[in-house]
Amino acid sequence: MFRYIVVRLLKSVVSIFAVVSIIIVMIFTMIPREKALDQDPAYKKMKGETRTLYALGKFDELGYLDFQKKPEMCSFVYGEDEDKANACKENGSAEQEEAIAYMESKGYTVSYLKKGDPYVTKDFAWYELLGHYYGQLFAMDSKDAIQDENNPDLERGYHWEKNPYNGSPALVCSGCTYKYQLYFDGSFPFVHQNKFRMNFGTSYPTNYGVETMTVISRGQGAQKATEQTFATGLTEESPLIQTSCKYKSKPDRLDVKRFTDNYADCESQYESPSMVNTSYIMGIISLILAYAFAIPTGIDMAQHKDKFRDKLGIAYINILIAVPSLAFIFFMRSIGTALGLPDKFPQLGFGDIRSWIQPTVILALLSTPSLMMWLRRYMIDQVNADYVKFAKAKGLSQKEIFRKHILRNAIIPLVNGIPSSVILCISGAFITESAFAVPGMGKMLPDAINQVNNNMIITLTFLFTALSILAVLLGDILMTLVDPRIQLTAKGGND
Repeated sequence: MFRYIVVRLLKSVVSIFAVVSIIIVMIFTMIPREKALDQDPAYKKMKGETRTLYALGKFDELGYLDFQKKPEMCSFVYGEDEDKANACKENGSAEQEEAIAYMESKGYTVSYLKKGDPYVTKDFAWYELLGHYYGQLFAMDSKDAIQDENNPDLERGYHWEKNPYNGSPALVCSGCTYKYQLYFDGSFPFVHQNKFRMNFGTSYPTNYGVETMTVISRGQGAQKATEQTFATGLTEESPLIQTSCKYKSKPDRLDVKRFTDNYADCESQYESPSMVNTSYIMGIISLILAYAFAIPTGIDMAQHKDKFRDKLGIAYINILIAVPSLAFIFFMRSIGTALGLPDKFPQLGFGDIRSWIQPTVILALLSTPSLMMWLRRYMIDQVNADYVKFAKAKGLSQKEIFRKHILRNAIIPLVNGIPSSVILCISGAFITESAFAVPGMGKMLPDAINQVNNNMIITLTFLFTALSILAVLLGDILMTLVDPRIQLTAKGGND
């Protein structure tokens, strides 16, 4: 089993990066890059050369191409030879001509501004796009990460301190990007680290400059201040999360009052859950409601096949499958509104349970038909099995046969899908969240595609692909735990 899991995990990693690689190549080669600037207000106001240079700078930042203006080109060609680099900046100089010839030999295209200044550009091939993206994807923090000319005497090293919130041991670093490298608290997964991070880039054009994973995981609404004691001994109400603090080159006056070092660039906590937490809370509750209704109902239908309650259940299944999801959502929303429930999530907000009732219940109802249908079908298929006939011959009642034998076998296929249902709650529900204006994950991928937010598209693709593959693996493992007769490996230990 262990060998099987390791092999599956390795195959999963290959699959994840294959999918993400395809998405990267499609985004950067098949979608006109000019669309990435469609929602940039600064770009829309510009004209002429200013507009051109701004666009090229953004394309360079987004990873479409390499763009170098005259100073960058000269520094790139001559490196530490300051004399030649300075001479290269003189238009028409021999050094500049030599630099231009060198850049052209490397595949760069040379263009000139009206005043004669050259600049060079080079579009990346698909393999270069992948190389650049994966080259910066995995980031390892170290004590030499910060190079600050304003702080040349910065001490570098690791030591243990107390977590400012609970007093538990915390590994802190001086010279790293993040101060707290390893710490413990009461929130899942309880052990947290900033040593190793996946760098998916920053969001653009919305939430410009903010890391995509931060956009997804950061809380929403107003900042939530709690009483905290800082390193200087100052105690005050503050929303800052001290364990998230990064190095800040120039701390301001308020930072100096709180911190004894430059680690003052901290994230804040918010009153409302993040987008991913919002979708997950709603998804988990709806999943529990769906299983709580569908499983006993499906069992009852199978036990009373072709009776009134079975026919009533089949009618319910057919109606919910036949009616378009959007029509069902709006129909149920009108009923909920008539009962006094809000038709939009933001009307009452996160803190009011009434905001959650309609979207959660509707999500649950939409999930019940397939669960009921398959459980009923699996149980009815088992009725004519030999072990059922044997149990009847032994004198067991129909109720005992269904509960102790048929259900145990019929539930196995549903068990396989439980991890997927639980884990993929994180992806949200696009139609339901859109109908109720729920600030969750459901709209993130469509919005990112509409905005040509490349890094966000890639981040969500990686996240959803990884979770989907993990869910399938966990489903297979859970199935073997429920029924030990099921083997994931062939006899002899082969996969």
